[in-house]
Amino acid sequence: MRQLNQQGHSALDDWLSAADNALRTLAGANTASRPRPQPAVKQEPLGAQEASLSASLMRVNHVGEVCAQALYNAQLLATRDPVLRESFHHAAREETDHLAWTHQRLRELNARPSLLNPLWYAGAFGIGWLAGRVGDKVSLGFVVETEAQVEHHLASHLDRLPANDLASRAIVQQMKEDEARHGAQAREAGASALPAPVRWAMRAAAKVMTTTAHHL
Repeated sequence: MRQLNQQGHSALDDWLSAADNALRTLAGANTASRPRPQPAVKQEPLGAQEASLSASLMRVNHVGEVCAQALYNAQLLATRDPVLRESFHHAAREETDHLAWTHQRLRELNARPSLLNPLWYAGAFGIGWLAGRVGDKVSLGFVVETEAQVEHHLASHLDRLPANDLASRAIVQQMKEDEARHGAQAREAGASALPAPVRWAMRAAAKVMTTTAHHL
């Protein structure tokens, strides 16, 4: 007989759900539960250079959301706390909105997602799983640090996106607000501060990922 967790699911059910999420994420088959943020005024057509820059930045943002799916779903698998599971599930649902919005915007810009998305997903999933197995407070600490980095990264994109790319800017602004809230919720849930070397390593890895995704 299969052993059930506190939500009535078996470990096999949880892993099958995680596998389904991975396939949906990498195939671009996820759909948003919230309407996509829209600019207040109609956007004028972008020039070729502006569209190219926006596409590169939105590809990087899409990679970040691929990693967010992997991270939250791995942490959801690792924790046995039903309240924390629900929190991770809710955050992952909002990250799915970001994933769908950025993917749609890439299509509008006639651009593709990163060719290395399977690699990014696998790496983030492994980090999330290991953090979760160490303990819930450490797992939440990874959320706090990750969301702080993502929020800073999105703020830099608001500075770099073409001023007249109102569609991309509306998406990035809403993403930034959501990420800040996720980080605050993780702190309130009892996150442990990560050691400085771990934070530095995370930032270095993120730099490699964003630089590569800008082109690939």
